[in-house]
Amino acid sequence: MKIAIMGAMQEEIEPLLAKIGEYEKVRYAKNDYYLAKYKNFELVIAYSKIGKVFATLTATTMIEKFGAKKLLFSGVAGAINPELKIGDLIAATQLCQHDLDITAFGHPYGYVPEGAVCIKSDTNLRKIAKTVADEKSIALKEGTIATGDQFVADVARKEWIEKTFDADALEMEGASVAVVCDSLDVPFFILRAISDSADMDAGFNFDTFLESSAKQSADFIISMLDHM
Repeated sequence: MKIAIMGAMQEEIEPLLAKIGEYEKVRYAKNDYYLAKYKNFELVIAYSKIGKVFATLTATTMIEKFGAKKLLFSGVAGAINPELKIGDLIAATQLCQHDLDITAFGHPYGYVPEGAVCIKSDTNLRKIAKTVADEKSIALKEGTIATGDQFVADVARKEWIEKTFDADALEMEGASVAVVCDSLDVPFFILRAISDSADMDAGFNFDTFLESSAKQSADFIISMLDHM
């Protein structure tokens, strides 16, 4: 089986590539895809670049061109839920687009006709993640992750997203990946390590904790492969 492992930034996949060791780099659609083997799996690893459009392009390419049958996303996010602290891991139970707005036509935020406000992640992959978390004595949290083409560093916006979507964390790619995988019937799992608190100090915290958070997520994803 071929598994896609995806991040948004180069820093989010570098720890994965370091753990895998040997791989082939393929250039396609102005991006690099890394093909490797891990135990009984074929892997395609890539970072999309930041934002929903690039995430959509990369996820679709991994599935349609490279033949991935499952997709695991590893990266960082900002916290909305005050119970989430820097370094915590959160697995998305569902994902929504907080910047999708056609409310002028009578629809709720995050919704378009023939779509859904939230898309749920794969239950079986989340069960595997819980097993890994128990083995590592990690308090893996689950919750709703909100996606938008904005790096949110505004308290009022953060509070609005929390209230509107009952969201626990913020990032810029996950819901796009969810839409692609849901449309193409590919099970997916989104793991985020909390690297900032999505408030006015978000930029400083993000720069400080990105590297360690990405390493933590990468280690977790590799452990998931060991159980699949």
